[in-house]
Amino acid sequence: MSETGDEEAVSVRAIADAVGCAPPSIYLHFSDKDELIRSVCGEHFARLDAESSAAAAEVDDPVESLRRRAHAYVRFGVENPEHYRILFMGRLQPTTEQVPRAKQATDDEGPGATTFRHLVEAVQGCIDAGRFAPGEPDLIATQLWTVVHGVASLAISTPGFPFTDLDRFLDDLLTLVCKGLAP
Repeated sequence: MSETGDEEAVSVRAIADAVGCAPPSIYLHFSDKDELIRSVCGEHFARLDAESSAAAAEVDDPVESLRRRAHAYVRFGVENPEHYRILFMGRLQPTTEQVPRAKQATDDEGPGATTFRHLVEAVQGCIDAGRFAPGEPDLIATQLWTVVHGVASLAISTPGFPFTDLDRFLDDLLTLVCKGLAP
């Protein structure tokens, strides 16, 4: 999948060949190809979450912590474009009903739930510190994710896009968004 950036281009036979087993063996662990892909996506979401959390760790300022989380997210996307496409632009995207909300997100809800919950917690930290106006943290987290996802997607899909400096571009954009969220 990571070679093609497209889960449709991968067969169970190709996966079995890559790991050195017979195709029927795959079905001892996964009910179908979609379950296998979701499992692989879960591992990549865990990596994204670990990198984002590490970037935000040990930062006292909640807005700076959120900024670092955003930069780690974009960096993950740019450094792993095939994985990013499958995670965020593939056909196995959750339906509206499956998207976790702050009040209900649990680790077993599927790939990305923990990563999203950590973003919601970071937003709540900004609200609690008085840096963001009171509001719905899951809605604000979704809005922030949309902005950062847009930057990552543009950087991946249009490598020649004339960013003067991607980090500076993201910083400037986050400054504008955070000003809009200020009390």
